[in-house]
Amino acid sequence: MLAMFFWAFLIGGIICVIGQLLFDVAKLTPAHTLSLLVVIGAVLSGFGLYEPLIDFAGAGATIPITSFGNALVQGAMQEADQHGLVGVLTGMFEVTSSGISAAIIFGFLGALIFKPKG
Repeated sequence: MLAMFFWAFLIGGIICVIGQLLFDVAKLTPAHTLSLLVVIGAVLSGFGLYEPLIDFAGAGATIPITSFGNALVQGAMQEADQHGLVGVLTGMFEVTSSGISAAIIFGFLGALIFKPKG
């Protein structure tokens, strides 16, 4: 069990280091870095490499934003098998809608509760 925690920490940390290097070295904006990490997760998922990473690292691969790209691709592929081309569009949103909804709701509640600096 300790090895599982170690690999989750290491893989999650490597993903975070990649994001930080994109900020510091490549001088990308947060929006560009976020988008790039989602695309990297989607591409890895498309080639079938992200699921083995999740099996190996557990939360170290499911918590970072790259997992969102994986979820988009997995949802699109599942629905495409069942509903064809229309399923590609609906599948992406079906799988990720709860996370997107939670982000909107909690962001709104946070904006109501806390005062912005300024």
